[in-house]
Amino acid sequence: MSGSGPRAAARVVVGVSGSLGSLTALARAAAEARCRGAELWPVLAWEPPGGELTSRRAPGSAVLAEEWERLAGERLLKALDDVLGPGGRGVPVRALVARGVPGPALVGIAREENDVLVVGTGRRGRLHRALWPSTSRYCVAHAVSPVLAVPPSPLQAELEAARRRSWGAIHDRDGNFSFPSGDR
Repeated sequence: MSGSGPRAAARVVVGVSGSLGSLTALARAAAEARCRGAELWPVLAWEPPGGELTSRRAPGSAVLAEEWERLAGERLLKALDDVLGPGGRGVPVRALVARGVPGPALVGIAREENDVLVVGTGRRGRLHRALWPSTSRYCVAHAVSPVLAVPPSPLQAELEAARRRSWGAIHDRDGNFSFPSGDR
């Protein structure tokens, strides 16, 4: 092996947004990092509301960007605490907040030979897919490292069904709030 320098430490990079799917991916990434003896790199990628172009044109956007980054950091720490707890489940963690579109940001971070990129996949309808590009699809198509796409937790489907049932119980067919009979 001529010309090979020291190998990069193994890393498991995981996209975290705070969604149920990303929390499931975070738990799976922690388990993967433990199995591999790797560092866990949870990454929360964020963009200013309206995107970068809109942000550059807005007056005072630099001050707002600092606040948005702070809020992103808080959201990442909450997700880590919710999933890993205070001890981090016995895996070394290096949390990152990255400014940018999630897919390209994650692919850019998980670029080393020993990296594994973990992303959550979600149940997405046609409208959602048409309006918002899929981070997991982007990562699978563009990453140079292996990508582990984690399906949503079965609990997520149950939660969505419960939300639909409760929405239907308190709203009429037109979406207007209504009381169930006899509860006025």
